[in-house]
Amino acid sequence: MEKWDKIRKHVYVSGRVQGVGFRFRTQQLARGLGLTGWVRNLDDGQVEMEVQGREAEIDRLLDSLRQDRYIVIDSFQAVRIPLSEEKGFQIRY
Repeated sequence: MEKWDKIRKHVYVSGRVQGVGFRFRTQQLARGLGLTGWVRNLDDGQVEMEVQGREAEIDRLLDSLRQDRYIVIDSFQAVRIPLSEEKGFQIRY
């Protein structure tokens, strides 16, 4: 994938997103889609993540999370941010 094909998004997710396997599922899906970034729980009950790759693959990740039977997403707040040189997709604590 060429660098100019990639975008990076900083995303906040609210709803029933903690205690339901959200971070593990996000990591699993992201790796399968060839995305890089990270995901972590926040003290206010939201989940925060940064995800990088082709926009279509990022959209597939977010759509897959919306359709998960254990996760209930009330809202996504996403903004584009500069690219990072990281490798892999990590769960942060």
